Amino acid sequence: MEVKELKFLFKLIGKNNYCGKISELKPNSKTKISETQSICRNLCDRELVACSQTVTKIKINSAGKALLNLDANNLPVTTDELKILKACSTEVITPGKTKVTPAEKREELITKLVKQGLITATATKIEQVRLTERGKKTLLEEYNAKGTGSVLSLDLLDNYVRFLRKNLCSGSSQSQITVNKEVNGNGKKPQIKTNGQDTSNGKKPTDEEILQTIIGLDRELGTDNYLPIFHLRNKLQPPLSRKELDDALYRLQRGDKLEFSSLVEAVHYTKEQVEAGIPQDVGGSLFFLMVN
Repeated sequence: MEVKELKFLFKLIGKNNYCGKISELKPNSKTKISETQSICRNLCDRELVACSQTVTKIKINSAGKALLNLDANNLPVTTDELKILKACSTEVITPGKTKVTPAEKREELITKLVKQGLITATATKIEQVRLTERGKKTLLEEYNAKGTGSVLSLDLLDNYVRFLRKNLCSGSSQSQITVNKEVNGNGKKPQIKTNGQDTSNGKKPTDEEILQTIIGLDRELGTDNYLPIFHLRNKLQPPLSRKELDDALYRLQRGDKLEFSSLVEAVHYTKEQVEAGIPQDVGGSLFFLMVN
């Protein structure tokens, strides 16, 4: 592992829940943000970290151009989608130049058009970065310090020492699980509490409790109100079934308490995590949860 990659990771494990903004993870003060993003992408390719990205430049492709040549009265796109296609029909542009508002809606439509193969995302910007389980295992079990010379600051070394103490001494993970080891006389299994919530009785949470769980997970994982849905499924399935949770999320959306966003690039997530999204008839699956 290169020194700059190691510094990046050591800065990341110093953040709450090993999740932070890309701007906070520069190996040193002189590192350009473009180089930091390149380091992050290399680590993503090796599945040591995962990141959320936003599209910064788009262009139309051949399928999109062919669609624009169809009869205007029979185009299989909405007015705003057509506006995006026309805006990038002659040059590479930033999403803002499409004039589609608000930004959340624009991002969703761009993601949809990319998934449909009508436009191409020519550039993306990394926003949030988190340590993966593979990255954690690498730092705990596989990393060996080599070489001579002082390349790490004491602050970075302190991050690593704290990381080792927390994970090797206590065996903790992102979801703090407390197991009551006492088994009662009738031979029942011990109760298991996850983040203080008793899930052993199978009681199903209300919609409001689901919303509070989303808020709590977002705060715990540092996802900046952009929570991947698989975290919620890991938390609430069971006692809820997949359909029951999906229905509850739709109800929260209809009540203007929650919004969805699609996944632009699935490469930084596992197959199981991507499949945890809510499939749509058109476009990509709903993947991120945002509380209003």
